[in-house]
Amino acid sequence: MQRLIDLIHGQSLEKCLDAAQSPVRSALEEALQGGELSQSQGEALLGCSDSDLPALLAVANQVRRERVGEAVSFVVTRNINFTNVCYMGCRFCGFARHRHAPDAYWLDLDEIVGRAEIAAQRGATELCLQGGLHPNLPDTWYRDLLAAIKKRLPTIHLHAFSPFEIWYGAQKRRLSTEDFLTELKEAGLGSIPGTAAEILDTQIRQQLTRNKLSAEDWVNTVKTAHRLGIRSTATMMYGHVDAPRHWAAHIALLRGIQRQTSGFTEFVPLGFIHSQAPLYVQRAIPHVRAGASLGEHLRVHAAARLLLAGFIDNIQVSWVKLGAARAAQMLDFGVNDLGGTLMEESISRAAGADFGEELTALEMVQLIRSKARLPVRRGTLYQHLESYQDHDPEDLGALKPRRQQCIPLQSLELECA
Repeated sequence: MQRLIDLIHGQSLEKCLDAAQSPVRSALEEALQGGELSQSQGEALLGCSDSDLPALLAVANQVRRERVGEAVSFVVTRNINFTNVCYMGCRFCGFARHRHAPDAYWLDLDEIVGRAEIAAQRGATELCLQGGLHPNLPDTWYRDLLAAIKKRLPTIHLHAFSPFEIWYGAQKRRLSTEDFLTELKEAGLGSIPGTAAEILDTQIRQQLTRNKLSAEDWVNTVKTAHRLGIRSTATMMYGHVDAPRHWAAHIALLRGIQRQTSGFTEFVPLGFIHSQAPLYVQRAIPHVRAGASLGEHLRVHAAARLLLAGFIDNIQVSWVKLGAARAAQMLDFGVNDLGGTLMEESISRAAGADFGEELTALEMVQLIRSKARLPVRRGTLYQHLESYQDHDPEDLGALKPRRQQCIPLQSLELECA
C-alpha cells in the first residue's frame, strides 16, 4: 500500500483518472464537476479496488484544494474525561470501569476547573468535556460542571457531552431533550461532540452497543441541538464488523441532516482501536476485524471529502487514532484539519491507542509544514484565529498531567435508578 501511495505522488490527476474503471471513474468525474454523489456512488468509491484507489485519492485532493485551499487547521484544546465509570457495556470501549474498580475515577468540580485554568494559561480556546455515564452523577451534574467552569473562565468555548450523554442527562433531569439542551446552553454549552454515532445502522449498532442509543435517538438529539443553535461535529467509527455499504449510508445520513440544519462543523472518521476493546479481545461477535487497514483509512477520508463536498467541507483526521505520521499522510488525500492538541486523552488510550496524549501547537505546525501546507490555528467553530506562515507558536512543551483529585467512589451509596 505504501508503494501505491508513493506512486500516486508521481502521477497527474488525468493519468490516475485514465486508469480508473467505471463506475468509479464516472463518480469521480461527477465530483470534479461539483455534482452531488449518490449513496450508491459513495459505496462504489468506499469499496473501490486498489487499482482505482489512486484516482480516488487524487480527486479528493483536488476537490479539497478547490473547496478549502491549502490551509490546514487545528484547535488548542484540553480534553477532560471527568469519569471512567460507565455501565452501558459498549463492546468496543476499553475505557469504562465499574465504580468499585481500583482504577475507577470521578474528578470533582474543583479538579476539573483547575485543569481548565491550566489549559487556558497554555493558550486553550476550547475545553472538550466527556465522561462515562456514571449511575451516581447528580441530576444537575452536567449543568453544574459547565457553570463552574464558565464562572472562572467566561470566554472559553465548552465543547461538551456526546448525544448519548445529552440523552442520559435529560433522562436524569426528567426533561425533554430540547429543554435539557436549553438549560445547558444557558449554563455555557458552546457545542457538542458528535461522538456515540459509531455506525448509524441499527443492525451494526446492536452488535456494538446493545443498541445503547438508537440511531434515531442520536439523529434526533443532534437535530435538536442544531435547531437551538448548538453546533456539533459528526463522526463515524469504522473498521470492526462494518462494510463500505454501512459507511456510505452513514455519510449519506449525515449529509441529509446537514442539508436540513447546517449544524455540523466537521466530519471526523474514527478508526476502531481494537487491542484492548472487549469487542475484539473477547471475540464476542464473529468476524470482528483488528481495526481498519491503511487502504480503508485512505478510502474513508477521501470518499468523505467527495460525498460531503459543499455540505461539510471540513474533513478532520484523528491523529490519536492513526498517529501523527499517518495523519499527516491523510493531508494529501482530502483532509484539511488535524483536530485538537488535547493535552490529555483517555478514551482512545484505554482502547489500546499508542500515539500519545498530546501534540503541542508547535508540533502541529511542524507537522503541517512537513506537507507544504499552511498551518492555521482555529476556534471550535472554525473561525480563523492565527496563521503561522512566517512565525511559530510559542513552545510551551507538553503538559505534565496533574495528580488526579477524585471523588472517592466507594463512599457513594446511591445506586442506579
